[in-house]
Parts: sequence; structure tokens; C-alpha cells
Amino acid sequence: MADKQATRQAYGKTLVEIGRENPDLVVMDADLSKSTMTAGFAEEFPDRFFNMGIAEQDLYAAACGLALSGKVVCASTFAMFAAGRAFEIIRNSIGYTHANVKICATHAGITVGEDGASHQTFEDIALMRTIPAMTVINPCDGVSAENLIRQAINYEGPCYIRLGRAAVPMFYHPGDYIKLGKGNWLRRGKNATIVATGIMVSEAVKAAEMLAEESIDAGVIDIHTIKPIDEDILVEAASTGPVVTAEEHSVIGGLGSAVAEVLSRRYPARMEMVGQLDTFGESGKPEELKEKYKMTAADIVKAVRKVL
Repeated sequence: MADKQATRQAYGKTLVEIGRENPDLVVMDADLSKSTMTAGFAEEFPDRFFNMGIAEQDLYAAACGLALSGKVVCASTFAMFAAGRAFEIIRNSIGYTHANVKICATHAGITVGEDGASHQTFEDIALMRTIPAMTVINPCDGVSAENLIRQAINYEGPCYIRLGRAAVPMFYHPGDYIKLGKGNWLRRGKNATIVATGIMVSEAVKAAEMLAEESIDAGVIDIHTIKPIDEDILVEAASTGPVVTAEEHSVIGGLGSAVAEVLSRRYPARMEMVGQLDTFGESGKPEELKEKYKMTAADIVKAVRKVL
């Protein structure tokens, strides 16, 4: 198994595999198939692939129509254009009708890098989780991406699947337990818990290792399904001590907000949030941007120290 893989690469591979198994799977794109990795499906199943051009609202309106006709549709573009430009269509056409469309949005967050502020979306999770009955998924590595995409395609109803541009470390192995709607303990701790999603899971694991050198025992939870969120695992985490959330998304409306909503009702705990701090991004190398905008393992370590 590769040490690193972009979740968008896992998406492209999985589409082809499922396409061979399921003749009702249709894939659509908005003129970005080489970047979103849907090009492989287009090559093997040209009669089930539709490039809608640079017209994201048309993309999701047509996806809704195909889904309501009995197809399972994976419709892809960059996260900024899916959640931003097409929000009204996704809300009123896909969400309202509970259409069986999987909005597979790539190139999310600060690690889009050199594409700059216009393409670095930090609002997509917040927007998508406000849509009634929309399932929101954010895999942390290639194995979890493949597993969760398969589960999403088998699930009847709309899903938003957030996928990244950059290669990220692999944590899971084929056959590991990964279930839609259930968080996973990657490491258990006695002093605090880091609750992370997407690419920030790797930073959370690094942070826990750094904290261990200071005799601070921090657990790590992968929350790959942000809606519906696993409330029980969050309560279990809070029962051991403070909670720090980590996400490649705005701290407003994303994972941190979702966790705070749960714990304020069920188990109030001290919290800190690591993520985009109410700012836009800029063009630059992904790792340098993560450092500038305080989304690194070192920043998680500082947040854990603060709550202890």
C-alpha cells in the first residue's frame, strides 16, 4: 500500500471499480475531469459520463434529473464551485427532493495551494450541513475515501463528499472498520482528545506524538462523517477531559461548531478549535499555507496545552 495518496485519486479509482459492478452509476463533471479524477470513468464508460462544461448549476440540476429517473449520480467539480456557485440548485433541487446525488467535491481547503483564495473554500462543510438530510463526508486518506464513497453510493439520498488535492498519509488498511456516521478512535488518551477530520487527521496524530514527549496523553478521533455526527464518541471523548477540534475549514460552521453543538447539549467540556480563523487564504505552497494559517500539528499542540 502506498504511503500517501490524495483522496481525489482514491475517488477516481473507486468510480471505475463501482462502474463495473453497477450499471446504474452515472458520473458527471464540469470540465475538470482530469483534476477531479473522473477521467478514468469517462474513458471506460463514455455512455455513462457527461461533461456539462463550465456550468455548475446545470451540472447539479441535470444530476438531480438523472437521479430522480433511477440512476445513482456522482457529480464532481471543485468544492468552491459545488458548494458556492451551485448552492441554490443543490438545496432546492437535490436536497428538497432527496435526490440520490453524490456531490463529490475536490480541491477543498487551504491545500489547494497555488490556486489561491478564489479556489480555497473554507465554507463548504458549513453550507452543506445546513441542508436538511444532507450527509456530509470528509475522508482522511485513500482507504477511508474508497470505503466511504462505496457506502455513500449504496446509501439512498444526497451526500456531500469532500476530497483533497494533495497526497496525504495513509492511516487505514483495507478491511479496517469504517462506517458512515461513526467516528473512529485512532489513539486513546487520558488527558485530552483531538477530534479531527480530513487532512487534519494526520496533523492530529503528529500532535499526539509531540504531546506524548511532554507526558501529555492525548487521544485522536477521526470524524469522517460530519453529518450525521457520531454524538456518542464525542461524549466519550469529553468524559476523559478537554477536546480540541482540527479541520481544514473555517472554525465557523464546520467540525468545531458541530462538536460544540453536541457537547453543549450532552456533555459540556473545555474546547479549542484549530482551523481557518475567519480569514481568506492566498496563493502559496500547501505546507507553508498550513503553517501561516495555523493548521499544523504544532498549532494543535498549542491548543491542547491551552485547554489543560
